Amino acid sequence: MEISSVIHTENERSRNILLGLAARYPAAQCELVYDDPFHLLVAVILSAQCTDKRVNEVTPRLFEVYDTPQDFANADIDTLQKLIFSCGFYRNKSQSIISASRDIVARFNGKVPDSFDELLSLRGVGRKTANVVMSVAFGGNNIAVDTHVYRVSRRLGFSDGKTPYDVERDLMERLDPSDYSLAHHLLIFHGRYCCKSQRPQCSECPVSEYCVNSAATDMRG
Repeated sequence: MEISSVIHTENERSRNILLGLAARYPAAQCELVYDDPFHLLVAVILSAQCTDKRVNEVTPRLFEVYDTPQDFANADIDTLQKLIFSCGFYRNKSQSIISASRDIVARFNGKVPDSFDELLSLRGVGRKTANVVMSVAFGGNNIAVDTHVYRVSRRLGFSDGKTPYDVERDLMERLDPSDYSLAHHLLIFHGRYCCKSQRPQCSECPVSEYCVNSAATDMRG
């Protein structure tokens, strides 16, 4: 995927940042392992405040025990919590997965809906999860704001928003729509591998000239 050639007045700076990140991370993509939209949905819920690496270690066994939305809708919550315990926040995550699964079974004939609004209507599914599923599973142009996107966006001056939703709106205003999904992955990779919360590797940053706030506060929760 290539960065859009569309340049608006302020967005020339934004495009140059994306070009710099794309050169550094040419293989930027979702690192969660999944084989269908529902498995991705579950994995994204598990990934909150947890690394993709850990989630990928948990999901193979999880999907051996519970596989389909119907399976999870009828899951024994104690068993489910034991299976996902190492992902953290296992009580809330188990409730979210079961609730979303029951909605998928009851309202969408057991299939994950392929529209953002319908995904967001699922109990237990927030904007970040809905945006990731739309972008990764269904090929939409969506910006999901996780802790990495939030932090890097503020440091690079894309946004001074105080909430993930504020940052999401600012990114949508600054970037060309065709770049939304790629920008999401590039910002995640940069936050994960270079622009870290506690010890950003500024000397190795390909876009350090654009950094306006290297001490930006990391998003918690």
